[in-house]
Amino acid sequence: SKDLKGAMEILIEQKRQKLSTVDKLDEHMDFASQLIFAQNRGDLTAENVNQCVLEMMIAAPDTLSVTLFFMLILIAEHPTVEEEMMREIETVMGKQELQS
Repeated sequence: SKDLKGAMEILIEQKRQKLSTVDKLDEHMDFASQLIFAQNRGDLTAENVNQCVLEMMIAAPDTLSVTLFFMLILIAEHPTVEEEMMREIETVMGKQELQS
């Protein structure tokens, strides 16, 4: 709808402004940044960028939940992999408490 599209345009403009003021660009390079730079080069239109970001925002929760579901199923079916993952987490985190 128009409201969602307008909100997306505002978010993209905010991202564009942030990219123009950062010191280390490589720390802020994500998919939205790549789209903005593609528009700057003339490879995409503003409408292309808006549509891509909108589709990411709408589709991401569904694809993420399905991916996580299957990942958890696979981990449950392969206990040795789960044990290796837990050892790696313990190696990296040490005694620190895990957080979301």
